[in-house]
Amino acid sequence: MKHRTFFWFILPTLSAMILFIALPIVSVFIQSLYVQHEQVLVVSESCGPFGCTETTSIDAEATAKIREEQPLGQFNGLKTYTNRSHLAFAEVGEAWRESQDWGTFLDAVMDLPFYKALIFTLTYTAVVTPLVLVLGLAIAVGVNKLPKVIKGPSIFVSLLPFLVTPLVGSLILFWMVDGDGIIGATLQILFDDPSLSLKASTPLTWIMLMVYGVWHTLPFSFITFYAGLQTVPQDTLEAAQIDGASKWQTLISVVVPHLMPLVAFVTLMLLMDNFRVFEPIVSFSAQAHATSLSWFIFNDLRESGNPLYGSAGATSILTIIGVVILLTPVLIRTWRDFNRKVH
Repeated sequence: MKHRTFFWFILPTLSAMILFIALPIVSVFIQSLYVQHEQVLVVSESCGPFGCTETTSIDAEATAKIREEQPLGQFNGLKTYTNRSHLAFAEVGEAWRESQDWGTFLDAVMDLPFYKALIFTLTYTAVVTPLVLVLGLAIAVGVNKLPKVIKGPSIFVSLLPFLVTPLVGSLILFWMVDGDGIIGATLQILFDDPSLSLKASTPLTWIMLMVYGVWHTLPFSFITFYAGLQTVPQDTLEAAQIDGASKWQTLISVVVPHLMPLVAFVTLMLLMDNFRVFEPIVSFSAQAHATSLSWFIFNDLRESGNPLYGSAGATSILTIIGVVILLTPVLIRTWRDFNRKVH
């Protein structure tokens, strides 16, 4: 294909990527370099028979004028990235100097809001992603071997969690594990403890959020792998059976290698989706026990009367960097596999 032809071929896609991906990211990065202007304070003195007193008030007109002249805010550079609400370089360095062991240091870091959100986000991603991959493949293999009569209904039931809106699905699970819900009430009866509450424990809250994450994203993995199973060459499967390979050996040596491009695709999608976990935290009202980077951004933007756009922008850029770091190993392996097949 000629260079000019190739250019006009990719121009629509390239234009859309620049318009809807590159420019918003650049805009968010620029906004992260600014903080909102401080309010203009006016000090006035009033005197009476018993002396003079000073009062401080906000000059709303002057403050509005400054913000109108400089809508981005006051330039702050990269200080937003390094302040206590984000990477907290000064606080982490101080904790490292004062800590006597790793446990004390980690406890000090966990008290910092950004690292607290980052640790939960990474834990959620590291637990949910492999579980969804393995269980999705297992369910796809199981459904694929069912008789045709029940295969259709089984596929429909397996897809139901994916059809439920994330916010609605997380709310349903929240009500179920509540003290008045079927799961919460059952646990209280089993342990004979009317005060038992899953929501009062940080470890149980984390487990509950991850269970929901697996439940909600599992249908995507299942239906992708199920579609891939329909493309496995029957001749290869029959040859493996003739050679005496067991079902497990056939799965590991024939089916899984054939599905590796799909495994890479599903892994990429799951990593990006799980790293942006947000809805279940809001629905479960789990902010006291678990916060994510996406919730961190949401909390900055909903700040009453004073949205912290610079802070939200900095967290967004750090989230993008985190996603890129997580995706890099998968992309490198995919690229190597592609080059190996080409050459």
